[in-house]
Amino acid sequence: MQALPGFRDFLPNDCAARNYIFARWREVARRYGFIEWDAPVLEPTEIYQKKSGPEIVAQLFNFTDKGEREVAMRPELTPSLARVVAAHEREFKKPLKWFSIGQFFRYEKQQRGRLREHFQLNCDIIGETALAADIELVSLCIDIVRAFGFTEKDFVVRISDREFWTDFLRSRKVAAEQWDEILQTIDKFGREPREKTSEKLGQLADPVLRILSEGGKSEKLDRLVDGLRARGLADFVDIDVRIVRGLAYYTGIVFEVFDRAGQLRAIAGGGRYDNLIEQLSDSAVSLPALGFAMGDVVLGELIGETASAREAMQKAIAAEQKIDIYIVIAKEERRADALAQIQKLRDRGYRVDYLLTSRKVARQFQTAEDLGARVALLYGDEWPQVAVKDLATGEQKLTPNQELLAYVARSLSLSS
Repeated sequence: MQALPGFRDFLPNDCAARNYIFARWREVARRYGFIEWDAPVLEPTEIYQKKSGPEIVAQLFNFTDKGEREVAMRPELTPSLARVVAAHEREFKKPLKWFSIGQFFRYEKQQRGRLREHFQLNCDIIGETALAADIELVSLCIDIVRAFGFTEKDFVVRISDREFWTDFLRSRKVAAEQWDEILQTIDKFGREPREKTSEKLGQLADPVLRILSEGGKSEKLDRLVDGLRARGLADFVDIDVRIVRGLAYYTGIVFEVFDRAGQLRAIAGGGRYDNLIEQLSDSAVSLPALGFAMGDVVLGELIGETASAREAMQKAIAAEQKIDIYIVIAKEERRADALAQIQKLRDRGYRVDYLLTSRKVARQFQTAEDLGARVALLYGDEWPQVAVKDLATGEQKLTPNQELLAYVARSLSLSS
């Protein structure tokens, strides 16, 4: 039996890598004052249809539950966020700065960088229209990627503005009901043959292709870059009006994060969606919002393909997996005394391990080294004294059992 297609087993090292990613996501999000929340993995199918239309069902793991409800395993978090914010927004001061780390599911063909399940960081700011919020969110996204050891030479944030294009379409007197189709065509520029793009754009082909080739001017985007420059982050971004993100609910600045080599799918993406909460909620709650999502699959690939980031992760994982103290039981009649001390050490927060059954002393010391222990405590003929061995220097000292906790605390403090 194997895992289902597009799903993953997480062996200890895989789990350690996942936890490494989660830890940095949380650390940086909290550094920016974001607080963590979450929502159910299972939601009514209707909530996703309301946001993305009936065709979304083909991409869902959906079913009828035992209560005859049509439900789906969540493919994204934004609809849940809209539901929760609409129900509870009066309980919180604005703006809300929330983040979540959760597992998501999409029934689609698995390929490089895209599986049927993945873990994802979502960061959202609710209740703020000022450009300062967009600058803050892009800064957060940059700093999260930087937390894995990447520099401006490794990744770029391509920023754009949906309003740039809606203003353009309005100036050309294009009917609003045609905007989404045109924006989706622009979003696919470079991924479809130029002839096909021109055919879809019709009379707009020449001016649109000229803008896509030469770039467009946006005072708002210039101000955003200036805000990032004030933070020393401007080298991480490029203005690229080709980025429109094909989802119709975006209303303003949008951005996507890519590796500089252009070998991988987008690492992250998001933007402003000022009307979505009102559209998705059953109440009249209307709040401006913006956010982004970053998945673990593409990020993990980039870490694995970048030597410095990979080595940093491996070093951090190795340090996290090390224990503080290993207990060597040389005489079985001392096992009860050793176990009593183990409990006291663990109660004080130390990572302590020992062999569950009798083994040769040499084997136990080898295990201590394999586990990266800093100190070994030897229970043997010297009892009621215990031999304390510093495994880095090889120095060993006999210590009365009643003084052991204080001595170990001093020893570990000095070696840390």
